[in-house]
Amino acid sequence: MKRITPDIEILGPEDAEAKEKTIRDRFWPTVRKALRAIPFMEDVVAGYYAMLDSRTPSRARFTLIAALAYFVAPVDVVPDFLMGLGFLDDASVLAAALAAVGSSIRDEHREAAKRVLAGMPEEPAGRR
Repeated sequence: MKRITPDIEILGPEDAEAKEKTIRDRFWPTVRKALRAIPFMEDVVAGYYAMLDSRTPSRARFTLIAALAYFVAPVDVVPDFLMGLGFLDDASVLAAALAAVGSSIRDEHREAAKRVLAGMPEEPAGRR
């Protein structure tokens, strides 16, 4: 019997670096758009800081990179521009990733997230 290997993306170190750069470039504009749609945005931002932290274990970093790459992707299962539903798929992916790596998110990541979100306007510029 012939074995069929599924065509899947493996996130290797080279891919992780490229995805991390993409996340850095798109993260804050996406956060501003999703601020009201994702109730646990503080955890998402803390996860972002954990991803950037070299002390975060590799497995947790790769999980966060994958989830945050999905979050910042302009095209996904449910387009982000759909009011009320656009970030539902993103929130599901992020919640699963954060549950998986929650112990790797340090108090300093959470404090940094609180600080940055406290100073962020509730609506993106131009929508007031």
